[in-house]
Amino acid sequence: MREDRQLLVITHLSQLVTLMTGFGSLILPLIIWATQKEKVSQMDEHGKNIINFQLSLIVYCIICVPLILLFGLGLLGFLVLGIVAIVFPVINAIKASNGETPRYPLSFSFIS
Repeated sequence: MREDRQLLVITHLSQLVTLMTGFGSLILPLIIWATQKEKVSQMDEHGKNIINFQLSLIVYCIICVPLILLFGLGLLGFLVLGIVAIVFPVINAIKASNGETPRYPLSFSFIS
């Protein structure tokens, strides 16, 4: 296995592809993780964290939909999720470039 911090950083930042295309924040990191997890050291752990974070965001978005009917709480939830979906991949990409293993907050453990 080779150590490739740049690919780890790219994997974290690939979640932001949604800002340009409107989709792909789960698909692109999933493809990178699936193809490189046995070739790059720490890719398996980083990839699992990213996939769990993206799946958790989807669950939270689904929860926000019915909350829109309750005094607009769902709109506030979508705003918070949007900020979280941008800020934490950037923070964790910086951590990955420094050799740390980043964690995403409020992530369910779908893949362990």
